[in-house]
Amino acid sequence: MRAFVGLLLPDAALDALERVQEGLTAGRHVPAENMHLTLAFLDDQPEAQLQRLHQDLAEISAPPVRLSFHGLDTFGGKLPRVLAAQVQKTPELARLRDRVRAACRSAGIELPRERFRPHVTLGRFPRHLDAGQVDKVARYLAAASGFRFECDAERLALFQSTLAPQGARYDILAEYSLSG
Repeated sequence: MRAFVGLLLPDAALDALERVQEGLTAGRHVPAENMHLTLAFLDDQPEAQLQRLHQDLAEISAPPVRLSFHGLDTFGGKLPRVLAAQVQKTPELARLRDRVRAACRSAGIELPRERFRPHVTLGRFPRHLDAGQVDKVARYLAAASGFRFECDAERLALFQSTLAPQGARYDILAEYSLSG
């Protein structure tokens, strides 16, 4: 089963991110129900491993995490593939990510080493953007560069990711409260 662990966003954050998406006319918007902040991408895992991970994630005791959104960015180089809202990497957020990754290792799930660039994906672009679309994205980024928003994330989730031609569908397998 293809899975990942992420922070669920409160409704106020989802509303703010949807308002930011309104100006994007290139690519495909990520629906609000799919917006999250990934802490660990697990790739394909057997259900037994995910059950062990569920038990380990349920034991994490951590307070809600303050998320500070600060502008937008694209990933993919000169021909962007993804549009994302950037989130400030705070010590609290990094600690929570480290605890999630430790729970994955405890459950026998090996994760690659990777740089943590906290973000929420807002849009996806086709493989081959034409020059007009690249210009649209650049103008949109300039217009939305002042995007700022803060909120508290109070829940973690273990998600299943199902790939489909129209985009991935994410289903919550389990939720975990961040309450202390």
